[in-house]
Amino acid sequence: MSLSLYKKKRSFNKTPEPQAGKSTSKDKLVFVVQKHDASHLHYDFRLEMEGLLKSWAVPKGPSLNPADKRLAMMVEDHPFDYRTFEGIIPEGNYGAGTVIVWDEGTYEPLENASVNKKENEKNLLKQLHAGSVKIVMHGKKLKGEFALVKTHYGGAENSWLLIKHKDEYATEEDVTEKDKSVVSKKTIAQVEKTSDKIWKSNREQKSKAKSENSKTVTAKSSNTKTATKKKTNQHSKTLAKK
Repeated sequence: MSLSLYKKKRSFNKTPEPQAGKSTSKDKLVFVVQKHDASHLHYDFRLEMEGLLKSWAVPKGPSLNPADKRLAMMVEDHPFDYRTFEGIIPEGNYGAGTVIVWDEGTYEPLENASVNKKENEKNLLKQLHAGSVKIVMHGKKLKGEFALVKTHYGGAENSWLLIKHKDEYATEEDVTEKDKSVVSKKTIAQVEKTSDKIWKSNREQKSKAKSENSKTVTAKSSNTKTATKKKTNQHSKTLAKK
């Protein structure tokens, strides 16, 4: 698994998206679904595998109705740090538009699940290569059994179908109507208006902190110089009186 294609498509001096980041957790596998208002509104369905995020673009978004077979186009792997990305990708950059974390949680294989994360990853990678991934999701919006099945819709090699299994969480209600971020509790439109207050990337936060520290140091230096100057002037006046 590689991030070479992901990096090739992006200019990180122009976009706030994370450059890298691999999972080091030995606990459970995680997933994230990001709502992305780019040239076309869609949902990015991402599953952690081998420290990165296997990703699919789902035009209509996930469904909890087993009768729906949602087209899911597999795209390049994304860095693990991308799972918390929420903000605006500037115009002129790949995927320009607003992103929110629509859902997140943990997941495991439906069949032969293990308490060992590595064993679950091996199981899932085998399913991925076979073109049929069956999982159980524990999200805030997406719960229960789902399947990703590879197809050849329109002759595309990267086309899959995202399907909800019949279980206790299946419903005909449209889950995409729950349109707020599970992180910021804001809609796409609200994030667009307050993007300066939305976390964009660790490096942006570090840059901001560095800038603020620099301003603090400069202010302290300026205050020290002013105080020294005043003290010198007072000393000079005292000597002049003598």
